Amino acid sequence: MKTKYNIKKGLGNVWSTYTINLKSAVLITFIIATIQAPLLAQEQNTYTKPSWWFGVATGANFNFYEGSTQQLNADLTVPAAFGDGSGVGLYLAPSIEYYRPGSLWGMMLQFGLDSRKGEFDETLSVCNCPMDLSTNLSYLTIEPSIRFAPFRNDFYLYAGPRFAFNMDKSFTYQLHPNPDFPEQVMLPEETGDFSEVKNTIISMQIGAGYDIPLSSQNNKTQFVLSPYVAFHPYFGQSPRSNETWNITTIRAGAVLKFGVGKNTTVEEVEAADPKVNFTVNAPENIPSERTVVETFPVINYVFFDLGSTEIPNRYVLLKKDEVKDFKEENVQLFTPANLSGRSERQMVVYYNILNILGDRMVKNPGTNIKLVGSSEKGIDDAKTMAESVKRYLTDVFAIAGSRITTEGLNKPKIPSEQPGATEELVLLREGDRRVSIESNSPALLIEFNSGPDAPLKPVKIVNVQEAPVESYVSFNNEGGANAFTSWTLEIEDDKGKKQNFGPYTQDVVTIPGKTIMGTRPEGVYKVKMIGITKEGSTVVRETSTKMVLWTPSKNEEAMRFSVPFNFNDSQSIAMYNKYLTEVVTPKIPTSGKVIIHGHTDIIGDAAYNQKLSVARANDVHTIIKEALAKTGRTDVTFEVHGFGEDTNLSQFDNKHPEERFYNRTVIIDIIPRK
Repeated sequence: MKTKYNIKKGLGNVWSTYTINLKSAVLITFIIATIQAPLLAQEQNTYTKPSWWFGVATGANFNFYEGSTQQLNADLTVPAAFGDGSGVGLYLAPSIEYYRPGSLWGMMLQFGLDSRKGEFDETLSVCNCPMDLSTNLSYLTIEPSIRFAPFRNDFYLYAGPRFAFNMDKSFTYQLHPNPDFPEQVMLPEETGDFSEVKNTIISMQIGAGYDIPLSSQNNKTQFVLSPYVAFHPYFGQSPRSNETWNITTIRAGAVLKFGVGKNTTVEEVEAADPKVNFTVNAPENIPSERTVVETFPVINYVFFDLGSTEIPNRYVLLKKDEVKDFKEENVQLFTPANLSGRSERQMVVYYNILNILGDRMVKNPGTNIKLVGSSEKGIDDAKTMAESVKRYLTDVFAIAGSRITTEGLNKPKIPSEQPGATEELVLLREGDRRVSIESNSPALLIEFNSGPDAPLKPVKIVNVQEAPVESYVSFNNEGGANAFTSWTLEIEDDKGKKQNFGPYTQDVVTIPGKTIMGTRPEGVYKVKMIGITKEGSTVVRETSTKMVLWTPSKNEEAMRFSVPFNFNDSQSIAMYNKYLTEVVTPKIPTSGKVIIHGHTDIIGDAAYNQKLSVARANDVHTIIKEALAKTGRTDVTFEVHGFGEDTNLSQFDNKHPEERFYNRTVIIDIIPRK
């Protein structure tokens, strides 16, 4: 009699064989990488990361059977129906992938052998005789997928259809003697092919993987090992057109793939040399430690995690006995427990938004607010979110409930997710799941604004600024945006140490001196611009420059203001027009300098975000310049920059929606005359 132990043992043998094969594949991979490394170690060239990857995917299919199977074919109907079962089959397929380095989206294609073999659970016939049934069911499968890297790094998700063409439909059936009658003779195994097997099935698959580089970017041919796991639900996976047998599969394995990068160091300036002018501006040391009085805008939103109606724990939530110690001017003493943003000073302020609001309402008992929740789950869920904010203000700050009204909406008045949007929907919906704070009480609102849509009054922060924007090294590649699909920088110090930056698509790039120099006080650097033309050729420009690290030596006071932008840019700039004209502009000192720099979050295309940040900065520049002109002033100098979504220069991370909202901003630094 064939016992359950033997069945598991059989599966164990299959898994052991697969494990040996997988270990062998991984071992071969590392041997190849080890051999490859010395051969390419002499190469001093650097290459781009490949966009096209070719390789082999291998894995184990963990197959789970459900349903019923009794009529195996026209010649054989067994005494009782088989139901559940399981097995491990081999998956082996060539793989092709395309995704540009740092991009969100890509494509994958795999086609090869896909075994859905397994054994049904032992079943008893009407005579109490055990029955066993196994199958070598297998397919030739084609699996195209969309590849999505949510964090623009080596982790990725993928999903797509599965087209399977039957190759093997054989079975082995065994009827055992009744264990109560050991003298019965064992009948021979019966083999054959299942009838009514579908030649073609269409199903789906979804999975996740992680790219592990096996070679450096100094190698032209680059190898990557990608462990992955995928889920193939039973939808569309019924192997036969009769009965109810279906299969659910979990696949685990790895893809060994290679790609060829483009050489970024070969100087190929031929007759088709485009007209570009490359220069470097490394400012001299600006000896000033600036005390910055920052007017920090308070965004009128409290963001909620998807699926939750509770205030997230990243916000600072006080207890009743702590309210007496909270003052808006001391807000930086109340720090959130899990601060994630790089600009902690500002995030401390924002994560105290409910405490700032409660403190202001206590000091101004005549003020009222309206809390408007918005949720993709509907109005009731949205109102529950608003009620949780109200409950905090009434329970902790003892604000009368009659001063706070609540409302629920499906979408906020200014939504992040626009009609027809298809990309980065999770990030957009995180930004729309929020509670907006509205008020008609001037004591709570920013100067020269009124109405429920007006922003809350900003908070003033005093802090010592590190290296200012105007001390950054700028690389001006005039004409590069039109001439090149992208360009990179290679910067070499006097000791031969090289650093690579990019790729870039805009004409002007700025990099903090500390990023290049580290702790070196000064030095002479060779700078090489390497551009890739639209025809695929390489253009190189070289120059050298002296760089001096910014160091503080004397006190100087500056002011900083910010204009946060919603997705509706025109409405955002209109809201702040009067504020820029009547609050910010009069504070610019005689012969002062105004530095305006625009930023975006990471949602959307990087090249588009670069242009958007410049457009936003120019809008602010135009308003301030026109306000100065109306008073007859021409003594102010301006610098306008657009940094796009550059995470090295943005003030905040992009993990949470509030950080992304604050990255959609224009910052105005007002510097007094030296």
